[in-house]
Amino acid sequence: MLKRLKETEEKYVLLSAMLEDSAVISDIEKYTGILREYKALTPIVTKYREYLRAVSDVEEAQELLGAPDADIRILAQEELSLAKERVRVAHEQLQIMLLPRDENDDKNIVVEIRACAGGDEAALFASSLFRMYSMYCERAGFKLSVATANETGLGGYREICFTIDGDGAYSRFKFESGVHRVQRVPETESQGRIHTSTVTVAVLPEADTVEIDIPPSDLVFESCKSSGAGGQHINKTESAVRLTHKPTGIVIECQQERSQFQNKEKALKLLRAKLYDIKRTEQENAIASTRRSQVGSGDRSEKIRTYNYPQNRVTDHRIGLTLHSLDSFLDGAIGAMMDSLIAADTAEKLKNGENNSF
Repeated sequence: MLKRLKETEEKYVLLSAMLEDSAVISDIEKYTGILREYKALTPIVTKYREYLRAVSDVEEAQELLGAPDADIRILAQEELSLAKERVRVAHEQLQIMLLPRDENDDKNIVVEIRACAGGDEAALFASSLFRMYSMYCERAGFKLSVATANETGLGGYREICFTIDGDGAYSRFKFESGVHRVQRVPETESQGRIHTSTVTVAVLPEADTVEIDIPPSDLVFESCKSSGAGGQHINKTESAVRLTHKPTGIVIECQQERSQFQNKEKALKLLRAKLYDIKRTEQENAIASTRRSQVGSGDRSEKIRTYNYPQNRVTDHRIGLTLHSLDSFLDGAIGAMMDSLIAADTAEKLKNGENNSF
């Protein structure tokens, strides 16, 4: 691990010098790429230097243990204990920092919420989940933008697709993929019986044109008039777009924006995310199961969480965490749950020795 850290520091110093090179500064694309890498290495190098200072303090304290003055020996013993603790803490933190990062963690994301079992009740809960994620984004400083929505007459969603932009969006939301189960008494239920409905959530990292190249010949674009409630703009201009990817048969409709160009760009963004997800899934299926995260971020058929209204309870089944604060959770207070999932994933990687290569 120490050898890798030293190499990382050397690379960090090199990148720092490159950022001051006029030739690099004049090349925006190159400068941006180097700056991104430099920022990613900064916390690791900072912690490594902190670790080295602590090691040096240990060595100095050990030398003073042999001093003839008794008071100096006492102070040296105290300093030795403190320095050893700093070494231990820094070493543990570096182990976590050096774990293999998901290459998608810093990306923006596309989120799809679909109502499954439960009819109108499932569609209403899909709306509740969308509201929950929207309120969390407001708290956390992420930008949410709806791409397409299929609403029901009762105010629910059969399906809603939206993008979330912001630093580390995928790293925060990736464990939301899966089946979300709700247990509650529907407003339409006169007998007061608890119904169980399910909704699926898919979190896809955005892919750029370099990662997913889509030949124009593979696409069919159709324009049509927007449909939906309200607004003079509705049904007057052909701003809505339907995009079909011929090789896969994927169809994407987008009408949230007022211009056809904006809807076309958004539809392409959604398509690239879907194709990238297909490619990524194929690659992950080729990886041995022992290398996969035990938290289970990728399987959309997996029941990951239950929302029980009568007990004001939300339970994540992957890590066995139960919170008796469903009301605030649905108001966007989901950060603690996300933190727990990330911590569990990190612990599993450490347990499996995934940073042994360092």
